[in-house]
Amino acid sequence: MMSNFIGTGVALITPFKPDLSIDYDALERLVKYNIENEIEYLVISGTTGESVTVTAEEKKALVKFIAKINNGRLPLVLGIGGNNTTSIINEIKTTDFSDIDAILSVSPYYSKPTQEGIYQHFKAISEISPLPIIMYNVPGRTSSNMLPETTVRLANDFENIIGVKEAGNNVQQYLELLRTKPSDFLIISGDDDLALGVVLAGGSGVISVIGQALPKEFSEMIRLGIAGKAKEAYNTHFKLMPITGLIFSENNPAGIKAVLDALNISRSYVRLPLVEATDMLKKNIETAIRDLGKS
Repeated sequence: MMSNFIGTGVALITPFKPDLSIDYDALERLVKYNIENEIEYLVISGTTGESVTVTAEEKKALVKFIAKINNGRLPLVLGIGGNNTTSIINEIKTTDFSDIDAILSVSPYYSKPTQEGIYQHFKAISEISPLPIIMYNVPGRTSSNMLPETTVRLANDFENIIGVKEAGNNVQQYLELLRTKPSDFLIISGDDDLALGVVLAGGSGVISVIGQALPKEFSEMIRLGIAGKAKEAYNTHFKLMPITGLIFSENNPAGIKAVLDALNISRSYVRLPLVEATDMLKKNIETAIRDLGKS
């Protein structure tokens, strides 16, 4: 099971039409594009999927649709998280996981719990979850950093907590996790710009944003990194640096949606309070795509 999440997963966007309803035709193109270009697994309803502005009914429909298109070809991870532990537990208890292989659960945001509060939150989820759990630490969004000792404590205490998507953009924290984690616990990069360095240091892979736009190049780079082929992997990393930096320069997922629009996969519409990438960013993205030979 844990080997399902070695390599590159992508945090799928939710494509929208001009009226901001879900664009299922674009979503089908995106899912097939990633499967055909050898991504290892797909993540549904993460931050990049605008999970906070997708309704519960839409979320169910997205899972059903993506599972149908995927048809068992790749593992699927579903985002279920928040800052109301009881609500998360109820959602897990009432979700149909027939096509899902693991849960991605973000550390509680806004409430700013202590480390003990974070521990008890994930303990409560672990005790009722029918699936493996990948925790998600993203202090830039949660305003609360899950420290390595808390992550490792949870890893040691609960067998179904199999990994962490670490997105603190903190090299020292990655290294501390890699130094102290149980041998079979997955350290998954949530920072596209640091992902290669993380896997070269012993990490298990990445849950990527840019990877869904450039799946072949990004997933091959990560596979080379896991194999310890640093020179070859960094050749790709350096080529992807400009586009990777651009997509996070305003907000996520507006940046990646602009890339996918330029690639004619989906459109750049987002739901408020997010707004589309500026015209200047879109032009810079188009230039970066041409430089990669992708236009």
